[in-house]
Amino acid sequence: MQELHDAPLAPLTTFRLGGPAARLVTATTDAEVVATVRAADESGTPLLIIGGGSNLVIGDRGFDGTALRIATTGFDLDGTRLELAAGENWSDAVARTVEAGLAGIECLAGIPGSAGATPIQNVGAYGQEVCDTITEVVAYDRTTGETVTLSAADCAFRYRNSTFKDQPDRYVVLRVRFALEDAGGLSAPIKYPETARALGVGAGDRVPAATARETVLRLRAGKGMVLDPADHDTWSAGSFFHNPILTDEAYAAFLTRVQDRLGPDTAPPAYPAGDGRTKTSAAWLIDKAGFTKGYGTGPARISTKHTLALTNRGEATTEDLLSLAREVVAGVHAAFGVTLVNEPVTVGVSI
Repeated sequence: MQELHDAPLAPLTTFRLGGPAARLVTATTDAEVVATVRAADESGTPLLIIGGGSNLVIGDRGFDGTALRIATTGFDLDGTRLELAAGENWSDAVARTVEAGLAGIECLAGIPGSAGATPIQNVGAYGQEVCDTITEVVAYDRTTGETVTLSAADCAFRYRNSTFKDQPDRYVVLRVRFALEDAGGLSAPIKYPETARALGVGAGDRVPAATARETVLRLRAGKGMVLDPADHDTWSAGSFFHNPILTDEAYAAFLTRVQDRLGPDTAPPAYPAGDGRTKTSAAWLIDKAGFTKGYGTGPARISTKHTLALTNRGEATTEDLLSLAREVVAGVHAAFGVTLVNEPVTVGVSI
């Protein structure tokens, strides 16, 4: 276990933003993770958990407490059952499952961050979500001081949400367990229209899992969603805003605003979200509100490849990023009456 004081946190985030931590602990075993969390809780020290740093916006003043970087390793595959340590690199783990001929998470390739972060916001992309395959999550429960195993039902997964997000200060994820599928080297059925088009297949078809993974990586790279230190479009947290989910009443009001602004024949993206609700596209809203690719003149700008990504062009501060985010939120609300909600976790700041 490594301990540093007044330690820079920016290099530990994909935004490369944020001030230092009063104390930074890097834990390489579950026991070290638990010991660090217990010590912080017993002393009343503020605690910040860091995995891959791909979903964090840390304030310029940093974090006045203990930042715990989880660097545990473990890729244990038994048939179609997979257990990942929280610190395992997620994208690498996906690649290894595809190499093993297994299906279920191949369309989640290229997502930055660690395995332990995936159940927290029910990571999903290109027609797959981790809730499709997660069976259990092993976590340290800070309220009881015990290590517990939560079933998929206990996790209360839903769109970009879970019990871990509902109770952000309660659980520290240690291990994540999955049930994958042996489909003879084929992928799970392709669900997402963009993926199906890129593959030249219909919805519900299967393709070689390796082909599905490679196609998703290509699609993500085209949007600046695969980490590349030389490409400032990837100095981001990926999708910065959730796709809004609207009630029937809210969607009707939204549609009226859209057609008043863009014309009576305009049909915004709309997808059933259950319980009579409709999900629409945050990227579409941002673009139609006037925030196009590359928007901005300062060191924080919208990606040149995807309107949903806010980026650090190399010299930005967290406040630069927040100013841009606030401008986008205000502009979309003024145009369409919809309030965008940020996906990344903010530390010491708010939007």
